[in-house]
Amino acid sequence: MQPGWVWLVGSGPGDAALMTLAGYGALQQADHVVYDALVDQRILDMAGPHTVLEYAGKRGGRPSAKQVDISLRLVQLARENKRVLRLKGGDPFVFGRGGEEALSLVEAGVQFRIVPGISAGIGGLAYAGIPVTHRETNSAVTFVTGHGTTGEVPDGIDWHALAKSSPVIVAYMAMKHLHTITSRLLAGGRRPDEPVAVVCQASTSGQQVLETTVARAHQDVQASGLQPPAVVVFGEVVRLRAGLDWLGAITGRMLESDPLGTRAKRETG
Repeated sequence: MQPGWVWLVGSGPGDAALMTLAGYGALQQADHVVYDALVDQRILDMAGPHTVLEYAGKRGGRPSAKQVDISLRLVQLARENKRVLRLKGGDPFVFGRGGEEALSLVEAGVQFRIVPGISAGIGGLAYAGIPVTHRETNSAVTFVTGHGTTGEVPDGIDWHALAKSSPVIVAYMAMKHLHTITSRLLAGGRRPDEPVAVVCQASTSGQQVLETTVARAHQDVQASGLQPPAVVVFGEVVRLRAGLDWLGAITGRMLESDPLGTRAKRETG
């Protein structure tokens, strides 16, 4: 790739081993890396020895770089004939504002390349032993953000319709407004005892998983003291964690081969 380009790279959910080969190759070639708050230091350590690392993270409730300034910075660096890498957690096109930044590059006439990453809503849940789809529970899944551009719960989501139509809902950036989200889902007909899991710092050494229910999610999160970043998943797939918590099994957890009880139902049916 010639100088004056920008890579938009997803670094994955946290574990440095989940960085793609394409992302690693770009890091090795980049002159300048502009990275987000959720990028693991071990991933930054993959950059070339002469690469400049520049922090441009955004975290809710803390002083953060403005999106327009980040986009302008990418354009500026590219116009200085640098090979620029914009490094984001997860995937740049899954609630990562990668599309906005890419369109800014298009407007400025800057060439770019997208390097997808493993999204936390898939890879992070897999590290918690929770599949987003399973033949015996769901054939559809919905990914939503719990934090809109205004900082509040997005108005454009029909939570009542979502509650009735999607068997599994994966919510990004939902911790701050979890009470509002669960209230809307309950009002839309979601079962109060439906399983919910909150996965914090997914796929990292600090990963924590709280299993709860729709009715108790907000209360239990408050009592636990868990802090974002987190992914929240609603649905029967959470019950599969009793059989698929592979990280827990490494440290001694006994896994269940039939966590949904479906085998027993077939045998007695």
